[in-house]
Amino acid sequence: MSFFIPSAIAQTQAAPAEPNQWVTLVMFGGLFVFMYLFVIRPQRKRQKEHKDLITSLSKGDEVVMGSGLLAKIVKVDEEYITVEAANNVELRFQKAFVHAVLPKGTIKKVSA
Repeated sequence: MSFFIPSAIAQTQAAPAEPNQWVTLVMFGGLFVFMYLFVIRPQRKRQKEHKDLITSLSKGDEVVMGSGLLAKIVKVDEEYITVEAANNVELRFQKAFVHAVLPKGTIKKVSA
């Protein structure tokens, strides 16, 4: 058995002191600051920008939907928008599904 586990040798020195609790608290605090700056804060910023985008939607805006559909807004309701994807083709989506608002005339440039 001593082939796999060498025999224990008694220690002549005292056991090492326990680590300082302040160091542990500072490390946890640093981890929280890191997570806030690099994860939480940017995500909140994106959420705020998307909320502002959704509230500013109006009739006639050209938008890109989450699926990549380019369309022009025909009607805006409380929670939904109706978009014209092609001639006489109207689709209804939730406002949250809007990915971006395009400059006017983009759809004509892309389809030409």
